[in-house]
Amino acid sequence: MPVQVADSSDHELVRSVDLIREVPDFPEPGVLFRDIGPMLSDPAALRAITAALGRGLEFDVVAGVEARGFLLGAAVANQFGTGVIGLRKPGKLPVVADSISYELEYGRASLELPADTLRSGQRVLVVDDVLATGGTLDAACKLIAQAGAEVTAAAVVMELTALEGRSKVADTEIRALLKV
Repeated sequence: MPVQVADSSDHELVRSVDLIREVPDFPEPGVLFRDIGPMLSDPAALRAITAALGRGLEFDVVAGVEARGFLLGAAVANQFGTGVIGLRKPGKLPVVADSISYELEYGRASLELPADTLRSGQRVLVVDDVLATGGTLDAACKLIAQAGAEVTAAAVVMELTALEGRSKVADTEIRALLKV
């Protein structure tokens, strides 16, 4: 299935689609993994992605989901003049404010919110690389809400539409730059 660009008027973003590497049978047989690593290493593509993820949205802070969400979230926060918070996997933080467990397409996982990073009432943009089944994004949004902050939107580079992950976070505005 070809990659579709949500905003075809963004010519830099359209050009960056050619940088996506397709890796068959990863992480398991029958799965076609779309690697955005080459997009992130290209300066023009990274600028286009960063600008498109936050454009027109109102937020006080960015929450990047481990691990590529950290890269993207930090770049978005820098471009839009906000701070960034890393939502981490268990065992990576010295002080944890809260945690949540959730289902993945390949098992279970957890996310943790670092202590003293998010204030009640803050408007948060959640950033990640891919929206697949929606488990990770849903968990991130719930974790932020549990802290008393407001998720104003979630932004991802790529959405795997066949997995219907958007339905799991139906109450959240989702911006997906690319759809497969």
